[in-house]
Amino acid sequence: MAVVLLLVVFLGAGYFLGWFGKQKASPLDLNSMKGEVDMSTPLNTGEVSPFTSLPCANWNRRPIAVMEAADLSVRPDSGFSDADLVLEMPAITASITRLMGVYVCNDPPEVGSIRSTRHDYIALAAGWDAILVHWGGSHFAGDILNKGVIDNLDLNGSFGNKASECGFRKAGIPAPDNGFAKFEKLLECAKARSYRMENKFSGYPHQEEAPLDQRPKGGHLRVGFAGPYAVDYDYDRTTNSYLRSWNKVADKDANNDKRLAPKNVAVLIASSEQIEGQYNNVQIGDPQFDSVSEGDAFYYFNGKEIKGRWKKDKSKWASKLFMYDESGQEVKFVPGQIWVEILEPGQALKWEPQL
Repeated sequence: MAVVLLLVVFLGAGYFLGWFGKQKASPLDLNSMKGEVDMSTPLNTGEVSPFTSLPCANWNRRPIAVMEAADLSVRPDSGFSDADLVLEMPAITASITRLMGVYVCNDPPEVGSIRSTRHDYIALAAGWDAILVHWGGSHFAGDILNKGVIDNLDLNGSFGNKASECGFRKAGIPAPDNGFAKFEKLLECAKARSYRMENKFSGYPHQEEAPLDQRPKGGHLRVGFAGPYAVDYDYDRTTNSYLRSWNKVADKDANNDKRLAPKNVAVLIASSEQIEGQYNNVQIGDPQFDSVSEGDAFYYFNGKEIKGRWKKDKSKWASKLFMYDESGQEVKFVPGQIWVEILEPGQALKWEPQL
């Protein structure tokens, strides 16, 4: 374990210092950047979240996407038990990850540690019609945010819509991991900037959960991010959910001590490469760096594994991240939270069913 941790630190330092080269960015295309979210018929019926298909009072509220840390020093994070969807993705190739919680139905009392954004997260948040909340960002992300491509709240006051009054530094936590915000304050700040607060995202389709007698006894899923960023999920038949562990530690929400246990886990395979020093690019369908718009995908719900493909039109920043099954149809999740894991090729992915 110590050797693995040293390797992760070495790779992170090497990328930070620019040992592994650079990649040129394509010119910023304002026509693709400022496109509206594709508005289509909602994929779920009734007053339900477009991500979870669960009923709630805020079902038609525009999503709020918050960048959050994976750093060991601030685990567990605050807010994820209330998220409709959580994205986890490499922030340095073969090294650290960073997360983005997407909130529609619930208002967590506090979210954090809030960290900087990267250009990849902007493209994904735009496709979900979200208002992006972050604490600064890479200069690649800053160039995009300064073009007004997405409604954002930069709590560091650096890029796009500067909103340093909307967050706070928490005492007793070393910078840069001490950035937090009251969720109620974020909503207040978004409204004060006259952002549209009604959702346009069509959502992801859902199906009914499998009845108890049709669920397997259990199962274990390993998502092999580097070193202490690796994730495990243990399928619980009774609740039809996946109990999440992070670096072999039960993952909970710091707000309420609830165990994180999504109903759905989607693992999308996408390559990552460093483009400058500490900054990477994930081939997940953004117009600036990416050469591909699709890849393999694996979905876990009802205690089973389903194979498929993900697709995101890289010619448009606000294109939807589609998740398809092997027949080419949008995969139908079960009602409840979705965790989207972006895993690099060659990193371990192993599903062990218990029938």
